[in-house]
Amino acid sequence: MNAARLREALSRHRVFLPLLLVAVGLRVTAMLGYRWVMWFPDSYDYMASAVGMEPGLIRPSGYPLLLRLLEPLHSYALVAALQHLMGLGIAVLIYGVLRRRFDAPGWVASLAAAPVLFDAFQIQLEHMVLSDTLFVFLVMASVAVLLGEPTPRNAALAGGLLGLAALTRTVGIPLLLIGAGFLLVRRAGWRPVASLVAACLLPIVCYLQWYHSHHGRWEMTRSSGIFLYSRVMAFADCEKMQPPAEEVALCVAADPSERKAAGSYVWGQFAPVRRIPGGAFNVEQNRVAGSFAKRAMLAQPGDYARTIVADIARTFQWGHPVYPEEFTYGHYLFRDQDEVARPDEHHIPTLQAYDPGRVTTDVVEPYAGFMQVYQRHVYLRGTMLGVVLAAGLAWAWAGRRRGAGLALLPWTLSGVLIVVPPVTAQFDYRYALAAVPLACLAAGIAFCRGGRRTPDQVRPAADPAPAHEDVREETPVVAVP
Repeated sequence: MNAARLREALSRHRVFLPLLLVAVGLRVTAMLGYRWVMWFPDSYDYMASAVGMEPGLIRPSGYPLLLRLLEPLHSYALVAALQHLMGLGIAVLIYGVLRRRFDAPGWVASLAAAPVLFDAFQIQLEHMVLSDTLFVFLVMASVAVLLGEPTPRNAALAGGLLGLAALTRTVGIPLLLIGAGFLLVRRAGWRPVASLVAACLLPIVCYLQWYHSHHGRWEMTRSSGIFLYSRVMAFADCEKMQPPAEEVALCVAADPSERKAAGSYVWGQFAPVRRIPGGAFNVEQNRVAGSFAKRAMLAQPGDYARTIVADIARTFQWGHPVYPEEFTYGHYLFRDQDEVARPDEHHIPTLQAYDPGRVTTDVVEPYAGFMQVYQRHVYLRGTMLGVVLAAGLAWAWAGRRRGAGLALLPWTLSGVLIVVPPVTAQFDYRYALAAVPLACLAAGIAFCRGGRRTPDQVRPAADPAPAHEDVREETPVVAVP
């Protein structure tokens, strides 16, 4: 790139580049302050799957496969750095799609990317050994491709990315249907739709075969029934349900208003599912728990609906109150050395098999102190996320004849990522974070297309029409037929 083109590029992106530089600095500060990664209870299961190269029973193992690819380098610092780069990449995708595909002004595209760049909880999530950052990156990359030309090649690429996202987190499975539906609405033709579906299914089928070779069953996990059971324990009343004898052991006497967080009924030392013999997450346990959960939902549909609505409402609250309980919430904070999560002794050998160096988090000042103060003040409030979603939908409707309907793809995906966890498990702050980039992208698209015509919608000026011909008004272009 010559000097003139470099100056032109710097000028074109003069709003975004300084923001990106500051965001890089924040992530470097997090790495220097918390060397080299932070741990969550799920992390140890991911690491065991990566080191043992065996598909997990609790969660799909797409993320452990990435960890396995990095394993020869024996570096948790590399894992954290890569995830921070993915976080920055998500912001760049938002900015790039809005600028190149929708000709958004620099300030609009930069504003849409800002929550991902600067949200302290987003930065902290990138720093933990968890699948969330990889999942969102794959989904955002797929959306970026789907918003382009609906060719079979692009559809196949988007489908492959969605398939990998489904192997990273099971909440990605419904997104496959939305991607195919989006192409159908755009009337892309059968070839792109078939390409997307085939590319989606290929990694999933390969994973099912791998899982079957280790566990003897054609499934992705052995936990869906157990997590659904934990969901209904917020309201399940065995006097109303009248469960059969094999499910009675899963009943609890406590009043629903006095029950613990949903996770306690999966991980708690005295969780009722442990009464079913055969070890944690065995086939019978998952079957009986799933049957109990479905019975509760059918017997108490109103209670189930109220529980879901209450959990979804937590997504849009202004503050960040402790939820679901102190133990879980504490893992989402930058904390002091004596408060930061430490792996239990029985996890240490597995973690050191991946990286023989230090596996506990080393908290280093003044970087850690800066990130703690920063996190108390800089994050996207849930109420603001609600405003972004509402504005995106309103602008998409208002500008639907100018192509703003394209915003409904990321908007719908964002909504699914908000709703599915409360429906199947429980609300969690980190689950809601996955919806933020998609909501911001949707609002950016709808704002640009709803407010003005972009260059790709305006036809080149034609030669003056002969006097004897009618000159008719140009028909508005509709991007989503």
